[in-house]
Formats: sequence, structure tokens, C-alpha cells
Amino acid sequence: MPKSKTRSAVKKRYRKTAGGHLKYKKPYARHILSKKNRKRKRHLRKQGIVHATREKQLKTMLHN
Repeated sequence: MPKSKTRSAVKKRYRKTAGGHLKYKKPYARHILSKKNRKRKRHLRKQGIVHATREKQLKTMLHN
């Protein structure tokens, strides 16, 4: 059976935390920021943690 390859898209967007969970950069914080209020932009700066229901799928794509 051939080796499983890591999905490049997942590798670029997600990082593993020390506890084994996955974190990611929140979307919608790159451009058109003038219409977004301060609070919304501040919350977008924080890292997001992947929900447990989605985590298993992503971990199989990462193979780490």
C-alpha cells in the first residue's frame, strides 16, 4: 500500500498545539477593514481552535 501524502492546503492553514489540538488563523482580516468595527478586528487577531468534530478529519489529512 502506498504512503499517504499530507494535504498541502491543510499543512499551510493549520498548526498543532502542545496539547495536540489544531489552531488556525481566522479569516476575514486581510482587506476591506474600514467597514469592520474595532471589536471585530480585534477578535479576528486571535488564533482559532478547531472544533472536536472537525479535528479528526483534519488530523487524517495531516498525518502527523
